[in-house]
Amino acid sequence: MTAPRAAAIATWAYAAGFGISAIPVAIFLARRGRLPNFLGLFESYGGRWSARFPDGAFIALLLAFFIVTGVAAWSAWLLWNGSRTGAVINLILLPVEAIFWIGFALPIPWVFGMARVVLVLAGWSSLAKA
Repeated sequence: MTAPRAAAIATWAYAAGFGISAIPVAIFLARRGRLPNFLGLFESYGGRWSARFPDGAFIALLLAFFIVTGVAAWSAWLLWNGSRTGAVINLILLPVEAIFWIGFALPIPWVFGMARVVLVLAGWSSLAKA
């Protein structure tokens, strides 16, 4: 497997695990007025923003995160197909995603982010310029 394809898989795993799950969390918050607990250990997406923003604004942030991870997943599809444009989009999105990771107190996506950077850079020369 090539490094760009491994980066695409890492991106898809992250988007599936954290981006898609933002939707049920938003629905839970809208219906119950609180964030769900993850295995009784902590509130899902319960970082700094959950205390600072009213529910409606927090739900909007969750939906924005879902959209950003959707774009990341699309960039992964381009990357899987050998596109340098997909690699650039994938890397450009990381600072935007990091803002969400900080705001939602998500520690695991940082690992996916670092893997994406390393793998994209490792496979950069194999990607098509167009």
